[in-house]
Amino acid sequence: MGSFSIWHWLIVLVIVLLVFGTKKLKNLGSDLGGAVKGFKDGIKDGAAGDAPPANPAQQVTANKAADPSNTVDVEAKTKS
Repeated sequence: MGSFSIWHWLIVLVIVLLVFGTKKLKNLGSDLGGAVKGFKDGIKDGAAGDAPPANPAQQVTANKAADPSNTVDVEAKTKS
């Protein structure tokens, strides 16, 4: 009851291919690869996102100046 030989693994591979088919296994592999890539990108973004942006106020000012139609005119009322 030692480790399996190469022939045992080849038989298992053939059975898996017969049961699931190559198209389903290909889709499973690409989905798994995409998930791993997304996870790695998320880890990189999370590590880079720990530092605050250089000047966030400057970005907001630039956005408001570019589109003045987003201005909201409001009057403050006091509670009675």
